[in-house]
Amino acid sequence: MRVLHAADDPRADIRLRITLLEAELADASGPDDQLRVHRALADAHDTLGNYRQARDHSQHELDLRTVRQGPDHPDTLATRHDLAGARDQYAALLPVVERVRGPEHPDTLATRHELARWTGAAGDPAGARDQLAALLPVRERVLGAEHPTTLATRHELAGWTGAAGDPAGARDQLAALLPVRERVLGPDHPATLVTRRSLEYWATEAGAAG
Repeated sequence: MRVLHAADDPRADIRLRITLLEAELADASGPDDQLRVHRALADAHDTLGNYRQARDHSQHELDLRTVRQGPDHPDTLATRHDLAGARDQYAALLPVVERVRGPEHPDTLATRHELARWTGAAGDPAGARDQLAALLPVRERVLGAEHPTTLATRHELAGWTGAAGDPAGARDQLAALLPVRERVLGPDHPATLVTRRSLEYWATEAGAAG
């Protein structure tokens, strides 16, 4: 039996590259280095089919480019185009998953969740908000109102509600979500901490808007 070495498996090479890039990102101090590494990580994860991680790194890249280069810079627009492409992939995937797994199968609901997130990341926060608002009662019914995945949808809905121009709505949704996450997941769970930070952010935004 032949031993398979990393050199025989291109995917192993990519996984090793991701590990090295993640270490490089942790040490990157300047925005130029962060942009380069986020771009490389997005490409590597996309090659492996890790679309959620690819999206996250592309979103970080977009945020950095928007601040550093401006929303109309060609590189910023190219990054937004990449995110739109991911949205279109999920839009094409959804009817296939619905047909094969059924409209309320957890895999189908997960695909709807990802489609909504990519829709927002591609520049349509109102579309993301509306998709998540339609998804939430289905997840509550199928998985339960306090299932961690349902709570994740509530968190995403709040964020895109704020991004769509309603910071007070985002604040109120997160204020209702936080004690549930504290009780279900614990006060120090990473998801709880993210909700707490998001609540602080949108409370500040709502105060500034008011």
